[in-house]
Amino acid sequence: MSEPPAVAGLIMSFTNTVDLESGREELSTPAGLARWLTGAGLAERSPDVTETDLRACLDLRTGMREALEDGGAPASPHRLALADAVLARLPVMITLTAATAPPGGGRPPAVLVPSPDLTGVSRAVARLAVAWAELVLTGQVRRLKRCAERRCGEVFWDTSRNHSRRWCSMQVCGNRAKARRHTARRTGTGPTG
Repeated sequence: MSEPPAVAGLIMSFTNTVDLESGREELSTPAGLARWLTGAGLAERSPDVTETDLRACLDLRTGMREALEDGGAPASPHRLALADAVLARLPVMITLTAATAPPGGGRPPAVLVPSPDLTGVSRAVARLAVAWAELVLTGQVRRLKRCAERRCGEVFWDTSRNHSRRWCSMQVCGNRAKARRHTARRTGTGPTG
């Protein structure tokens, strides 16, 4: 599977709304979050976004990024807890009626959907939670990774056969890491692995 499924593309788009290297932040204001939610198809029209909504989305994004493998340090329990607190306020449910019949007939599968009680930003963010849950439940979340180059940190879809890719781009981030290791070995100033 070389192309990521739609739910992975959605999570990549959300987690990459921040560019660590350039400092670009798409979600710096409530209006920026409203634009992103609408552009991502999570809201039909620009929702009213509060500062509280923005903070919750930033906490969720940070937690999702933290939960993804980057080949480095273990995930921060504090950042994961902040994201979990956001998710706890976004009820989702399993439904049999929202699913369409699979190709070739048969019974439709049960699907996870945002609670019908949710509206606006909460409903849009719950759709992100559903996408994350689908990736976790199918095991596909293993293919979503954060670039191991700390200055980059871009979330990418690992297309390698054995799920061992570490960098978003071998030509840029991979080469940077290898050059630093080579310099450290030559000068004896750092780790050689």
